[in-house]
Amino acid sequence: MTTYKFGDVVLVGFPFTNLKAIKQRPAVIVSDYAYQQSRPDIILMAITSQIRMPASFGEYFLQNWQSAGLLKPSMLKPLLATLEHSRIIRKMGELSLSDRNGLTNLLQQIFGI
Repeated sequence: MTTYKFGDVVLVGFPFTNLKAIKQRPAVIVSDYAYQQSRPDIILMAITSQIRMPASFGEYFLQNWQSAGLLKPSMLKPLLATLEHSRIIRKMGELSLSDRNGLTNLLQQIFGI
C-alpha cells in the first residue's frame, strides 16, 4: 500500500456532499502517516480551479499551484472526505511549505482549534 503525507496532492474520485455522485478531482491529503498506518482510509480536502475572490470562509488560494502538479490556479475548498486508499488514482505533486502552512491554518480555522 502506498503511503501519503500531509500536503500530498492526489487525483481521486471525490464524493459530492449529497453522496449521490463522485467527481474525479484533485485533493490534498490532510491525514498524517500515523493515521494511515492504523486505518484503511485516508482523509482528504477538495481542490478546485473555480476561483472566487475574495476567498470565502474555509477557502485558501494556493500560491504555488504548479509545484503541486495542478494545471490551473486552484484553491482549497472546505470539503473533507474519508476514503479508502484504493480510491486514489495517482499522486500529482505536493504542496509547497508555504501552502502546507496555509492548509494547517485553514484546518485550525475550520475546526476552531
